[in-house]
Amino acid sequence: MHTEKAIHEAILLIGPTGSGKTPLGAYAEAAGFAGRRCVHFDFGHQLRLAAAGDPPENGLDSAATAHVREVLATGALLENEAFAIAETILLRFIERHAPQPDDIIVLNGLPRHVGQAQRIARLLRIILVINLHCTSEVVFERIRHNSGGDRTGRQDDTPEDIRRKLVIFGERTTPLLEHYRRQGVDVITRTVALQDAPATLWSTTRP
Repeated sequence: MHTEKAIHEAILLIGPTGSGKTPLGAYAEAAGFAGRRCVHFDFGHQLRLAAAGDPPENGLDSAATAHVREVLATGALLENEAFAIAETILLRFIERHAPQPDDIIVLNGLPRHVGQAQRIARLLRIILVINLHCTSEVVFERIRHNSGGDRTGRQDDTPEDIRRKLVIFGERTTPLLEHYRRQGVDVITRTVALQDAPATLWSTTRP
């Protein structure tokens, strides 16, 4: 299930766990960007929905659904050979939300490494990257205080889980910034503090 043509423009949110990508994406969907409607694609949330669903209702077969559950349980990334899972989830999301040609998809959690970025380029054209810079100390404090209001019920916020995610982010996701810079995509970095609100962060991205 794929297309050879980029079907929508997208803004990519990059930041470590707890940096506020999900509340920022939700705010972007409500506020729009430069007069254009935004649709927030929260890949982590979509993975959790897929894991909780029954094949084939979630668009995945039993083996793919089992792989999603394993990824969520271990904190691993979807590697290139499993990109078809991400592709299916993304395209079904687009079908459900039926964005218009001028709408922008706000990507949160996908792509998470360069291999995924190369594959997703067939589906979406990234026009802006927003890099949420957040130190590990602030990450732990934001999660402890639930600063973004999006951590309730999360089972993967133990100190060990957080440290593992920060290592993976530094090794696998951070290189995306240079990847997109080399392609001429604007990368805007915003330093996130403990109580920074999505409205403040989003307002500074306006053209």
